[in-house]
Amino acid sequence: MRAAWLALGLSLCALWTHAAQETSPIPSRTHRTAAPHHLPPAVLQALRQAQVPPSAISVQVSPISAPSMVAVSAPGPTPDLPRLAHRAAETMNPASVMKLITTYAGLSLLGPQYVWRNRVYTDGPVQAGVLHGNLILRGSGDPKLVVERLQDWMAQINAAGVREVRGDILLDRSVFDVSPRSEPFDDEPLRPYNVSPDGLLLNFKAVIYTFSPDVAAGLVRVRYEPPLAGFEVPQELPLSTGPCNDWRRQLQADFSQSQAARFAGTYAASCGERSWPVAFAAPEAYAPQLILALWLASGGRLTGQVRDGTVPARARLLLEAPSLPLTEVMADINKLSNNVMAQQLFLTLSSNLGAPGRFEASRLRVLRWWRSEFAGLPEPVLDNGSGLSRIERSTAQALTALLHAASASPHAQAFQNSLAIAGVDGTAARLRERQPNSPVIGQAWLKTGSLRDVASVAGYVQGQSGQRYSVVAIINHPNANQARPALDALLEWAVRDTNNPATASNALRPARIKP
Repeated sequence: MRAAWLALGLSLCALWTHAAQETSPIPSRTHRTAAPHHLPPAVLQALRQAQVPPSAISVQVSPISAPSMVAVSAPGPTPDLPRLAHRAAETMNPASVMKLITTYAGLSLLGPQYVWRNRVYTDGPVQAGVLHGNLILRGSGDPKLVVERLQDWMAQINAAGVREVRGDILLDRSVFDVSPRSEPFDDEPLRPYNVSPDGLLLNFKAVIYTFSPDVAAGLVRVRYEPPLAGFEVPQELPLSTGPCNDWRRQLQADFSQSQAARFAGTYAASCGERSWPVAFAAPEAYAPQLILALWLASGGRLTGQVRDGTVPARARLLLEAPSLPLTEVMADINKLSNNVMAQQLFLTLSSNLGAPGRFEASRLRVLRWWRSEFAGLPEPVLDNGSGLSRIERSTAQALTALLHAASASPHAQAFQNSLAIAGVDGTAARLRERQPNSPVIGQAWLKTGSLRDVASVAGYVQGQSGQRYSVVAIINHPNANQARPALDALLEWAVRDTNNPATASNALRPARIKP
């Protein structure tokens, strides 16, 4: 549970993009009649209330045919005539909806059961449990090497006969060739979404602080995880009365030091227990401090230090520790919108070819795949594959084609399972808070996106008629996040399709993916 909580914490972001352009009907790829491009009244009303013009939103809603009815004569997937298309061919910043491209490319190029193979080496003899040399931990780019799995890793090393290292523990992260971000995204260096990808990414380079009021003692208990050697955090803080407003600000936290966290403020008892995930101030020190703490906690001994290094030619493989399969990793990437995990997968698309993973090499591979699978459709503008970017772009039309291709592929169920269920889990769970009686709850499988000037949603909706639809909607405007009710209204309009004449001919078509 704590790994899932931390993964969700890493997804939080708010940032920039441009306002969109003029309304333009979607160019038809066939000779059929153009789709309706007038937005539903409830969507227009929500946009007006947020002071967002219709020219700032791009939408496509299309019915999904049964597999046998998918056209095969045109190059690439050809979705049915859209039920609604509004500026669907406009290039937009989709924020985290870009993760759909990264994860579907991962499924297609790596396969749903792909695993990252972490390895442990020794470069000296082992005698009576003592390694006379260095222990080397080589990362694979594993996106979810969290504390629980690291603890198991330490136990496996002990079981393999190494309980004392008379040398150093080396951390080999050379599977990726990436530089840390020079400037934090959104000027918020301690936001968990700012964690940079790493060939040996450990526990997302983040710390979770938990605050538990003890009213009887008049104080709040503070604990943190994971354990970090040499790291100090106060165990108690003053408890205050009053409402639980901006409790983080009230704590007056200082996370700027790599060896200590400080809190100069108080914590309100009315807040109850709260947790706060924070990116570690010195990311280069995080892995050594974590590995040392876990190694000592496992009963291991070390005469040297934990430091960066690479596997020497003379080293021997001690054990291999495979990751979770891609299908499970995808659930955190899409349901929880985990940015660093998406970047790890994106880099893996080039590292699995044999050379160190680089963003440019991954961009080239994904674009080659796109040209093969979606010939004739606009190519996405790629950066790091997570949507946490000022430059990534796509169109509602292209994302619709991807959703239809995924629904007709052998990976259809795995892809849908990675999406958040509206009002139930992941980033789409809050729909229930906004609209407790919404007919969309439990009837849509979605990827959401949010930057400072972007609000977006894409996925599948089950209509009340029995017809399934793909839905893509992207808002680019300074008031984008105030206009999220417009996206909720669009989803509800898509679900309530029983009285819409445009859906009558499709009403009984089965969908490949079942709810």
